[in-house]
Amino acid sequence: MPIARVRDVAALAGVSPGTVSNALNHPAKVTPETLSRIQSAIDELGFVRNDAARQLRAGTNRSVGLVVLDVANPFFTDVAHGVEDELGPADRPLILGNSAQSAARELTYLTLFEEQRISGLLITPAGNVVERLRRLRDRGTAVVLVDRLSRTRDFASVSVDDRLGGRLAAEHLLDVGRRRIAFIGGPLGITQVKTRLKAAQDAVARFGSGELVVMASATMDATAGRLAAEEFLALPRRRRPDAVFAANDLVALGVLQALTMAGVRVPDDVAIIGYDDIDFAASAAIPLSSVRQPAHEMGAAAARILLEVIADPDQANPRHTTFKPELVARASTRSS
Repeated sequence: MPIARVRDVAALAGVSPGTVSNALNHPAKVTPETLSRIQSAIDELGFVRNDAARQLRAGTNRSVGLVVLDVANPFFTDVAHGVEDELGPADRPLILGNSAQSAARELTYLTLFEEQRISGLLITPAGNVVERLRRLRDRGTAVVLVDRLSRTRDFASVSVDDRLGGRLAAEHLLDVGRRRIAFIGGPLGITQVKTRLKAAQDAVARFGSGELVVMASATMDATAGRLAAEEFLALPRRRRPDAVFAANDLVALGVLQALTMAGVRVPDDVAIIGYDDIDFAASAAIPLSSVRQPAHEMGAAAARILLEVIADPDQANPRHTTFKPELVARASTRSS
């Protein structure tokens, strides 16, 4: 069946192609009776508007792009839901991109979004993309950083105080009597991971009688946690840490699974705390302690700020919103 075009709709409705265009783009200019005839013709022909062509002519695209580090991480799923809840009423579709912590893949999405001339971009950067984001902004795309504090005046941002979060995790482990803590996760080049680690190191140093060892990983998923647990189990018993601070909950759950399957008692032998407080944390076989980030609220806040920037791209002072994390203690760190 041939693809229906505007002229086909116009012929069936008995109007000009210009009237059909007005009905699609400026319906207030068309009488209700004519709109009804055009809609009937559209339904009969199965006409689908070429929105890409319309946006190309207008030079704009109402869509918003969201690039996250790991779409498999429920934390980012909750962020996306928060974004959608705000963009929906504004009639702005969301296009989700997963960088998978790859700078090259991230640039692929940025190129795509630039070609599509999207109206706004929300991004949790994997690589050093500041100059690329500036180029997008200068070409008319509003940009807001998500889960990352902007260190320049160029972009608005929504973040969590990861320094406080890292301190809360380490101090909790020290408070329940743990003295040799393994920090598991990575890559360490990711700002959030680096900040959480540094805060934990500082907390242990202030305590005076503890030790923190770093077991870096290439990714931040359950597989990375299981691989780190194998490295952990390969250590002589006397050298094994008595606690784990994982960079996120997926890593922590991987560690928890591997250690318990190997007969390590959690928390008696090893206490474990994660970060994000995803839904799976509370429902694990041994409920996981975690540092909670308000993911949905972060996504919603980022979307609201983005809409403000779209409406007023020449804002003199970009907004920076920082949420406070919260310690959630569960069975995996029960006091010994």
